[in-house]
Amino acid sequence: MNPANLPFDSEAMLEGLRGWVECESPTWDASAVNRMLDIAARDMAIMGATIERIAGRQGFGGVIRARFPHPKQGEPGILIAGHMDTVHPVGTIEKLKWRREGSKCYGPGIYDMKGGNYLSLEAIRQLARAAFTTPLPITVLFTPDEEVGTPSTRDIIEAEAARNKYVLVPEPGRADNGVTTGRYAIARFNLEATGRPSHAGATLSAGRSAIREMARQILAIDAMTTEDCTFSVGVVHGGQWVNCVATTATGEALSMAKRQADLDRGVERMLALSGTTNDVAFKVTRGVTRPVWEPGAGTMALYEKARDIARSLGAELPHASSGGGSDGNFTGAMGIPTLDGLGVRGGNGHTLEEYIEVESLVERGRLMAGLLATLE
Repeated sequence: MNPANLPFDSEAMLEGLRGWVECESPTWDASAVNRMLDIAARDMAIMGATIERIAGRQGFGGVIRARFPHPKQGEPGILIAGHMDTVHPVGTIEKLKWRREGSKCYGPGIYDMKGGNYLSLEAIRQLARAAFTTPLPITVLFTPDEEVGTPSTRDIIEAEAARNKYVLVPEPGRADNGVTTGRYAIARFNLEATGRPSHAGATLSAGRSAIREMARQILAIDAMTTEDCTFSVGVVHGGQWVNCVATTATGEALSMAKRQADLDRGVERMLALSGTTNDVAFKVTRGVTRPVWEPGAGTMALYEKARDIARSLGAELPHASSGGGSDGNFTGAMGIPTLDGLGVRGGNGHTLEEYIEVESLVERGRLMAGLLATLE
């Protein structure tokens, strides 16, 4: 089966993808994410898949597991793992409207990662229309919480990955048309400063500002960044009244490293910031963590298969480890052959200028179809 002969159509794919993108699905809005999962479940049911809904927990949306008809269904096969949550709040579609401008198409979540999820289903659809039976059964798992570190579904992802031979992750492709064969380790932290209140006008000196201590610690955290391990604070909340010295301030920090040992040292440095200074208590607690994924022989053999398919389609397919976590961190760290970054090309993810290169829908759709058709 030559994937180059499959009749992928970028305009038809855009038409289907538009409904997904315009169904906004920010992580923290469980009902919105579930509405998106409903659309995907319906599309896959029409394709003939058996759909299982797994209830959400911890305030997140649910999970969809779809198994496609296959003579070997139930045996280890291929897992396509994607997330349906985005970072964009409901209403972003008014600022980042679905629009086509030349070779680009814009919309919230179109790049990270609804475009990749959609082209994966189109690959399965095209193979089915061609009456081609893949060597291995295919399972698709769509989850609701990747953008916040996958706190509620890591166990499901790892359990499903363990039942399969390969994991394909259609996160956005690399800028050089490459794919991802490893990912850096990532740790999240919760920050809390607790001071002493006073009237900011009448008795300012009697108070101890939690905001001031948080600001001091933010600068200290940023200054910890090295080439081996980065630190950043991305969320801060503090105070309630401008005429009161703030009693509490909270924040969230992120650390990323190429090697697990570097991240472990970074975690120690972050936790050591806890203590009391100038009568203000500062507390650092560890949040969710993604392990480092270093490619093993299985992942590299999977990559080489993909590279050969890409070459047969007239394209080179470079590879590299990537910053920015994904659920491939988990499956790759388990030692299961995993190929990430199989989704669309584009840019400006997590911003109000998020877009995809339209031609990449077909190009990456063919690559995905080639993998599904040849992995055994």
